[in-house]
Amino acid sequence: MNVILTGLILALFAGLSTTIGSAVVFFIKEMKTSYLAFSLAFSTGVMITISFIEMLPKGIEAIGYEKAIIMFFGGAGIIFLVDYFIPHEYILEKVSNVKKQDAKLLKTGLFVGLGLAIHNFPEGFAVFAGNLHSAETGIIMAIAIAIHNIPEGIAVSIPVYFATKKKRKAFFVSFLSGMAEPLGAIIAALILLPFLSDSVIGASLAFVAGIMVFICFDELLPTAKKYCNGNSHLMIFGLLIGSLVMGATLVILN
Repeated sequence: MNVILTGLILALFAGLSTTIGSAVVFFIKEMKTSYLAFSLAFSTGVMITISFIEMLPKGIEAIGYEKAIIMFFGGAGIIFLVDYFIPHEYILEKVSNVKKQDAKLLKTGLFVGLGLAIHNFPEGFAVFAGNLHSAETGIIMAIAIAIHNIPEGIAVSIPVYFATKKKRKAFFVSFLSGMAEPLGAIIAALILLPFLSDSVIGASLAFVAGIMVFICFDELLPTAKKYCNGNSHLMIFGLLIGSLVMGATLVILN
């Protein structure tokens, strides 16, 4: 399959996982937060391992140590600025407000959806760039990002649903926020492909590694800790298992 089409499909898959979170809240009466904590920690292990063992070294190999490090922290810096100006709020912080007036709930849900859409944009860029490196890298990144997109769907859909009492509307808002991911991939295709070379791919991998590591430490781990119910060993176990699985996968692929 064409590498461009594959990258777009993977980004679409990662984005659509946001809607899974919306569906979950309608079909599961009581979600065990321990499952969520483990999944987020597992995703963290996967993303950190692929960033430091696969993507950043490939960037260093392609463009040199200094440039790769600059690109790495450039990626982290970009996502930091996005997070600083549009704070990333998660599930409990929004669910705790369900008893407030409907208008405020709807505004909350829409704002969270907008914030998540902006956060999802560079993730779509990341998936596409990873797929340019190899199909295996793109698939692994898409799956890891998809896992952490599920609770984001919950964060969007719950306040909208409680405000409107309409499941379809809550689902649709979540869907729109997730669609920022393939949009990011499309922009990546337009920007990267005309200048495609080993150096461009290497710089992109280092840049994306910075984005992913920041997401791990700023979003995934804190959220996993919030839902581990004091059982920090569950979070550490999930992180180590994710890292082990990713490491084993890289060994097999190489």
